[in-house]
Amino acid sequence: MYGYEVTEPRLRCVLPFEAAPAEVRLLRRAAVTQLARWGTPVAEDEAELLVTELATNVVKHVGEGVSATLILEWRGERLRLEVHDTSRALPTPSAADGDSECGRGLHLLAALAVDWGTVLTAVGKAVWCEILISAGRTCRRIERAAEALEGYQGISAGAALRTSSRAAGLEESAVELIADLLHWTAARGHDPDDILDRAQMHYEAEADAA
Repeated sequence: MYGYEVTEPRLRCVLPFEAAPAEVRLLRRAAVTQLARWGTPVAEDEAELLVTELATNVVKHVGEGVSATLILEWRGERLRLEVHDTSRALPTPSAADGDSECGRGLHLLAALAVDWGTVLTAVGKAVWCEILISAGRTCRRIERAAEALEGYQGISAGAALRTSSRAAGLEESAVELIADLLHWTAARGHDPDDILDRAQMHYEAEADAA
């Protein structure tokens, strides 16, 4: 399973996968790992369940072994989960007591997500849903930090190479970024300790208000 990311104008991750039970488990794990890297304030269990449902529907109703793609997109107050496959048959909800597993899956999407839908694409269709995540300044600060670290890791690739995982690479990038900012502060005649104290005060004030 391979993925690529585009961080502008939003945080976005594309994860191609093969429609098979074993791949669904790997996809779920990859999605949760990506959300953790971004610091997305969303319930992990909820995201896992939605990814599993979207991917499993491809296995059951398009065919095992077909190629599909999961797209994660975080912008503002919503996280969007979108699965593309090669079938142009649009799923429809079943009656609440119906026997259709696909229909029950859509009812689950409707119950957990703030919005969902299906759309035809050039090569098939996409089924998507959106989760509402924490709003406000703290959420925007986390999103902005994730954007900065993604870009900073690309510039300072050595941080990622010295670690065994990309998540650990981002942590190392955060340390290097803070150290660089302290060097920048000292070079302009300011006290790095004072800057750290002021940043800590901002963090604690906003954490207490959350």
